[in-house]
Amino acid sequence: MFFISDALAQTAPAAQPGAESMLTSIGFMVLIFVVFYFLLIRPQTKRQKEHKAMVEGLAKGDEVLTAGGIVGKITDLSDQYITLQIASAGDKPVEISVQKMAVQTLLPKGTMKSL
Repeated sequence: MFFISDALAQTAPAAQPGAESMLTSIGFMVLIFVVFYFLLIRPQTKRQKEHKAMVEGLAKGDEVLTAGGIVGKITDLSDQYITLQIASAGDKPVEISVQKMAVQTLLPKGTMKSL
């Protein structure tokens, strides 16, 4: 009747978890952590240190760019806040107060036109 007989595959014995597979998985996890450290964690901490040093070095007369995109000249400093002159209305300066940490970039002198 049937010319082709049923073929039954024999299953391979299951591999026993041994020290070799455990070392491989631990090694892979360590490798992933090292890659994340050098590609993500280390550059971010370096940027944070640079930003903190820049904020601590701010002085009166520096021209800065805030995180909100406002360009101004520092007229007053306190522990957590700075006062920026952003424009002149007639003969009076227009000033705003922002947090020091909101300063994103220290601009070169003369970037702003005369206020």
